[in-house]
Amino acid sequence: MTLHASGSSLDHPGATFLGKRQQFPESRTTARMDPGAARAGLSVRLDEAHHYDLEVADGRVSVIARIGPLRQVVATRPAPPGPLTLAITTSASRLRPADPAEPTGLHECPPDYVAFHVEGEVIAELDGRYLSTEVATGFTGRVIGMYATEGTAWFDWFTHDPAELP
Repeated sequence: MTLHASGSSLDHPGATFLGKRQQFPESRTTARMDPGAARAGLSVRLDEAHHYDLEVADGRVSVIARIGPLRQVVATRPAPPGPLTLAITTSASRLRPADPAEPTGLHECPPDYVAFHVEGEVIAELDGRYLSTEVATGFTGRVIGMYATEGTAWFDWFTHDPAELP
């Protein structure tokens, strides 16, 4: 799949976005992409004012949160060279696997969280309630998918499946 950018940001209508409605409360969405010189990635979104993005651009991977009028980069790190596997996991569970160094083995978290992974490593976790119809209104629910907001990006594959937490 080749995506050519047609809008400058996911904050405005008309951006290049190809997504699927989030079908499962516990889900894993994964894509393999070659960003080239593009600004592109995966996004979980309710609308233009409520979305979380896992973005690759300029040799960096960033997690960006847009909640109403606020837009914040919450995590960033260098992007490994070449094609990348990006993933977004969602969970409605109150417990999730913890850092192996924690004695309990489980960690309490918000009742709805969204985690962002690059090459299998978690780089950020955010509270998913801000992307809910109860908080942001609307009626369609979340959509998760691929996007490009600058240049051209290539995606080898995309999956959206139910996920089971250990």
